[in-house]
Amino acid sequence: MRILVTGVTGQIGKALTKRLCRLGDVVLADRSVLNLAEPSTLPEALDRLSPDLIVNPAAYTAVDRAEDERELAFIVNGEAPGVIARWASRMQIPLVHFSTDYVFDGQGETPWHEDGPPAPLSAYGASKLAGEEAVRAGNGPHLIVRTSWVYATRGRNFLLTILRLATEREELRIVSDQVGAPTCASDVAAVTTKILTSKCERNDCGFGLPEVSGTYHTSAAGQTTWYDFAKAILEKAEAASHNLEWLAGATQGRRLIARRVIPVSTEEFGSPTARPAYSILSNSRLIQTFGIALSDWHVQLQRCFVPDSIAANRGAD
Repeated sequence: MRILVTGVTGQIGKALTKRLCRLGDVVLADRSVLNLAEPSTLPEALDRLSPDLIVNPAAYTAVDRAEDERELAFIVNGEAPGVIARWASRMQIPLVHFSTDYVFDGQGETPWHEDGPPAPLSAYGASKLAGEEAVRAGNGPHLIVRTSWVYATRGRNFLLTILRLATEREELRIVSDQVGAPTCASDVAAVTTKILTSKCERNDCGFGLPEVSGTYHTSAAGQTTWYDFAKAILEKAEAASHNLEWLAGATQGRRLIARRVIPVSTEEFGSPTARPAYSILSNSRLIQTFGIALSDWHVQLQRCFVPDSIAANRGAD
């Protein structure tokens, strides 16, 4: 069983590579192996790699920069997944593709369902929506996994940014009028692996996805704001063991000096890119189809700061 994983230097990609090795031989496809910025090269590369399953968390994720690099964002997030999906469909190879809450405009106060009307506010969101549409148009067996506010103990994300800033500033100004569900990359990887394990047809070394093909929301339970998420991060960091390797790396061994977290509006913060105000995703389809429910965002965050849990889940982070 050859499982091709793209974006292996990213948060979800790293977490997936450690989990999916339980199902087969994982082929690590970074840019040198599969360059999504050059879609015309992908079919030949896929022919050479000959995977039995493609898992595609790779993406252009620089939300603000995408406004200036719109063409590149659409190539990586929109055009390339379409090329991969068409190749996979032709070969009848299942494809797992990852997307984002940013495909919605965030107007409302009830959780978004998978068939909710997409209306992205940003170039990033629009490019990810284009990728979803291209994967569906490929007409092959596929899963589109939408998640939200992803973070991990490695990479570049809100968790690590807050910890770094907390060693540099006594006061942090954090947006308090955007609502979402922070989701740990290791939990997304765990759910994805559970789904694939449950559908793995070991008799013929294939994955049975056609009957469950579609889009599934996979985000943490509960909801919060960036402001409250930042406060929770600092509270857990203050109480955490000093021998957490990832925490020491995030702070570069420096102590936290932040004493005040100030709530500000999106307008006051002055972000150059419009973001959804309400990003809560309903996981009801995931629960009904696979019987899988994600834990609350508080629980996911706490796992990052507990040494025993970190050791137990080192392969998932």
